[in-house]
Amino acid sequence: MHVPLLILLTTICISAGGYNGYDSNFLYEGPESVGDGIEALLERIFNTTHVLSFHERLAMIEDKIRRTLELTPRMIVSLNDRLAKLRPIRHVRVNEMGDSISEINEKSRIGDYLFQGDIVLTDDQIEDIKEDVEEETSGMSRRKRQAYKDWRYPQTIWSKGVNYYFDNSASDRVRSVFRRAAKEWESGTCINIKENPRAEDRIRVFPEDGCWSFVGRRGREQDLSLGRGCETIGTAAHELGHALGMFHTMSRHDRDKFITLNTRNIRRDWLDQFAKQTPHTNENYGITYDYGSIMHYGGTSASINGMPTMVPFDTTHQETLGSPFISFYDLLMMNTHYKCLDKCKKVATPCENGGIPHPRNCSRCLCPGGYGGRLCNERVSTTRFL
Repeated sequence: MHVPLLILLTTICISAGGYNGYDSNFLYEGPESVGDGIEALLERIFNTTHVLSFHERLAMIEDKIRRTLELTPRMIVSLNDRLAKLRPIRHVRVNEMGDSISEINEKSRIGDYLFQGDIVLTDDQIEDIKEDVEEETSGMSRRKRQAYKDWRYPQTIWSKGVNYYFDNSASDRVRSVFRRAAKEWESGTCINIKENPRAEDRIRVFPEDGCWSFVGRRGREQDLSLGRGCETIGTAAHELGHALGMFHTMSRHDRDKFITLNTRNIRRDWLDQFAKQTPHTNENYGITYDYGSIMHYGGTSASINGMPTMVPFDTTHQETLGSPFISFYDLLMMNTHYKCLDKCKKVATPCENGGIPHPRNCSRCLCPGGYGGRLCNERVSTTRFL
């Protein structure tokens, strides 16, 4: 949450010289102005002026955001110990537009104006975020989001199912990956997702600049963009996850128990990506932090030098932060948020190894990674391909 907001990561490799240690300085100032024509671009895309004022409204709390990201001396020692153990790995870019949502949106020029790189916020959500920061810095307490559950819930979920349609400009590729992403969410939850351009509440899927979405159901029509470079099942599933009501995993209120921010490597104009929510606005339903969530960004997001910006306490997860696949815990979170598990309350299915009854067939179980079979009592390979 920062002005000028979200110039996303451009680096593609980690240098062979090893990882730099952390100190308390925020190094990179970032650009102070945007290119010509960006306002016209935003007006064309969003047809609204509140996006244009996003910078100004959050600029007022810039210093407070930075204070919430400061590390204690003990945290700095712990972070440096973990950084010293990491092996530098070279990452080779595969796609011209970028290999992540953040890279793609940087090239699209709208990344600066999106929250956490790919989220369009409503006015109410902007105010919620400002209040989160105020609460974090002042200690005040207020009302009861990874799942977006505020005072508007359950109006923010698609309780009657999700409807979508494709803009005429959507390519066959965009249509194909979105349908497959919708099927992934639908098959693992009780949420029905269907193509219906006449529904009162619906998502318009179109190929605008960048990959982005609103969070939760807004009512009437809302947009979801899969622009150039975004035409993958994983990206479509991530953006649809937002539309269903999920924020990013790394903004959970408890994230500091699982990862540490290496703010020395973060672009200053992207610090807002890492501002976390508070227990009063972030509902995780007691579900553990998921390093491999499809809603988690990679470990070098917003890096100025290719070095890690997020370092897990368990460093074996460093290169696997985030995933192009919907994880078991993503499904568990979504099923809980939509009360899908209530459908199986009367069926005593003895799921093993942490599995849960499948809301579409209560006699079977949804299984954590590594397990399969009707009751999650069989070991299986977790290898998957895009």
